[in-house]
Amino acid sequence: MILRASLLHAVGEGPLEARLEGWSDGGLFIESGRIADVGPFAEVRARHPEAPLRRLEGGLLLPGFVDAHVHFPQTGVIGALGLDLLDWLERVTLPAEARFADEAYARREAQTFLRALVRSGTTRALVFGSHFAPAQAALFEEAAALGFPLTSGLATGDRNLRPELHTTPERAYAENRALIERYHGQGGLRYAVTPRFALAASEALLEVSGALLREHPDLHLQTHLNENPREIEAVARLFPAAHDYLDVYDRFGLLGPRAVFAHDVHPNPRELERLAASAAWVAHCPSSNAFLGSGLFPMRAHLEAGVRFALGSDVGAGTRFSLLGEAMDAYKTQRLRADGVNLPAAALLWLATRAGAAALGQPGEAGGLEPDRSADLVWLRPPPGSTLEAVLAQADGPDRALGAAFALAREDAVAAVWIRGRLVYQRGMLQAE
Repeated sequence: MILRASLLHAVGEGPLEARLEGWSDGGLFIESGRIADVGPFAEVRARHPEAPLRRLEGGLLLPGFVDAHVHFPQTGVIGALGLDLLDWLERVTLPAEARFADEAYARREAQTFLRALVRSGTTRALVFGSHFAPAQAALFEEAAALGFPLTSGLATGDRNLRPELHTTPERAYAENRALIERYHGQGGLRYAVTPRFALAASEALLEVSGALLREHPDLHLQTHLNENPREIEAVARLFPAAHDYLDVYDRFGLLGPRAVFAHDVHPNPRELERLAASAAWVAHCPSSNAFLGSGLFPMRAHLEAGVRFALGSDVGAGTRFSLLGEAMDAYKTQRLRADGVNLPAAALLWLATRAGAAALGQPGEAGGLEPDRSADLVWLRPPPGSTLEAVLAQADGPDRALGAAFALAREDAVAAVWIRGRLVYQRGMLQAE
């Protein structure tokens, strides 16, 4: 199949080196779920004259977005106002997560969660899971049924949570092992060891996380880091021998190129140096950081230290699933910092696509429109009569058009989504093929 559309993606080695590449009248040939050819439509059509054709009138066809940090059990708490991180967890979020002990409820929520991702143009994600193994299994099964390439894992904690969310190191090891054996590497599913954060984890539980990574070197690791000053102070009291928050994880072998640490709003120079040396990733979650009053992400410090980062929606402290909106918040955050980084449209698209794919360990598989990548695509088309439609009609180039999309496009502008070449969403309905 050939898709004829205005095609655009970001290329380059990093956000500051990113540049836009595309074709206003482009052709993208999909074969066996992968991009087989791309370029000016006339040339692609000439090379594949017999291929079925679908014309996408108006808007932009982009690589699917990749979310580097989002919480499965938190969809229902979006918009709980007026609290900082620790109070928000205690009063709102942990009670909501306790409901996932009900497997039927968890399965319904898994369906809602995955549909919300797809409706927002997200085609891959690193997902913080439930504390309950049956709920986590339901998420993997629903993702497999949808064909969504999910990286996720059982959230674990054994202190400073609600009692019903606590596990033991022995149970955490057994439940993780069972989930890994059942789901890791099955189709598009990948497993991420997921200690909730150091504040909720004993040394024994962190040792379990390290042991799982040593036993399965192709697993991922995800947790939280340096999100809130009160949290950082509490971690320091719990682990007095550690140099800092990151060192808590480092002592148990949790750093490495497959590790993603959410937030890192308040790092120190030693932590930045160590993150860079270990090739770990940070998930920058600007709407969540603003919503909880956690702070403004020090992007320049991360860039200067050589720390890699991608975008995360961090639902439910994050206020939407859309990485378009998240990218716009990243832009605004940097405008507010005295040392802020100027982020043109190409940088925002790079962070929402290519960076996320690399953070998930899939740099050659997703995030761009080059041949041989998975055909993960999102077609943004303004709703008729919308402000976005009016602005795009006056855009005098791809930078302006993409900037308008970041500023104005949200879930209602996502007209269609393909994952691995399969149409999984058209505006107004989820497509089952």
